[in-house]
Amino acid sequence: MAKQIQAIRGMKDILPQQSPLWQFLEDRVRSVLSRYGYAEIRMPIVEMTELFKRSIGEVTDIVEKEMYTFADRNGDSLTLRPEGTAGCVRAGLENGLIFNQTQRLWYQGPMFRHERPQKGRYRQFHQIGVEAFGLAGPDIDLELILITARIWRELGLRDLELQLNTLGTSEERANYRDQLIVYLRERFDELDEDSQRRLESNPLRILDSKNPRMASVIEDAPSLMEYLGDQSMAHFDRLRQGLDDAGVGYRLNPRLVRGLDYYSRTVFEWVTQSLGAQGTVCAGGRFDGLVGQLGGRATPAVGFAMGLERLIAMLETLDLKEQLPVPDVYLVMMGDRASREGVLLAERLRSALPTLRLISHCGGGTFKNQLKKTDRSQARYALVLGEDEVARREIGLKPMRSEGKQEQIALSQLETRLAELINRGQ
Repeated sequence: MAKQIQAIRGMKDILPQQSPLWQFLEDRVRSVLSRYGYAEIRMPIVEMTELFKRSIGEVTDIVEKEMYTFADRNGDSLTLRPEGTAGCVRAGLENGLIFNQTQRLWYQGPMFRHERPQKGRYRQFHQIGVEAFGLAGPDIDLELILITARIWRELGLRDLELQLNTLGTSEERANYRDQLIVYLRERFDELDEDSQRRLESNPLRILDSKNPRMASVIEDAPSLMEYLGDQSMAHFDRLRQGLDDAGVGYRLNPRLVRGLDYYSRTVFEWVTQSLGAQGTVCAGGRFDGLVGQLGGRATPAVGFAMGLERLIAMLETLDLKEQLPVPDVYLVMMGDRASREGVLLAERLRSALPTLRLISHCGGGTFKNQLKKTDRSQARYALVLGEDEVARREIGLKPMRSEGKQEQIALSQLETRLAELINRGQ
């Protein structure tokens, strides 16, 4: 017997029993974004490697260690996308979206990073990303954070903390970077191996180290806030005032930075304690320099991405049975004539009631076995059609999830009765 082929480590199947929860999450997020006026954009999962080197930065862990990069038959270097923002900007520039006018966009799909798989961290993972272009003020930063807060409310998630920081402009950050390097050189022997490697190339990432040995070094480091100018502080203060006015709580985290080079000013994360080490479920911020960096005109931009696997893990702790979709009816058919009539009846019902979720039994079997399959399907009702029902032009309607007796309904009245039950949510 041939050896069974298994999924690649860190890349998981989403099974049919898990799909309803994913659909619930995706539908809620899609609904919120539509109500705020964001339009969906879909990009390929493979891009030219140069796109990520130019946007993310060549001296980052993502580019140096984590990207899935390969050469195609033409010799081009291609990469499975490790994040969505760069591809979104590339698509906008290539297809003539005018970023110096307002664009509110969102996307979803798989991303790929070759990391050590663990709970909440996979090599193929899924994100929903949201980007707004052409708006420079803190009001759009506020809108994006309010969108995330509304999504959490509509999903029923409560164990989430908003952490907030500002990185200032690229010039301000460059001045701070110089002083940070001076400080870190003085404590070089206290840095772990990763931090020593990052010292010259990406020193701000050292502030985000999770190594407990680095805690005192990070705590004593100079604060970026001391290097920000009046405009950057005014932008940040107006954002904070907006959050206060909206009743959205937050915690200032001066050590909150980004591993991607294109961020500036506002950065934020939503963090939970319920997922262990992988506690960040949504991260975002402003990236005013990226469009210009990729060949377009200088364009203000801000966005966020949420990790769907981590949100799913949180949703799995909630009782969402009543909110997840289940079949409305399962059609049981006994006998050859009932089976022929049942196929036509099912199609008639689907045409008359477009929102009806109906499973039509296939494969024959005894009445008892068909009812067992009805129960396993989680359908709310069984429609029972046998030879006697066909002769009388009626059908049995049996409640499966509530108390009540089976009732016999004339086939001519079935659409009306089912519509009544569905509309009443019974």
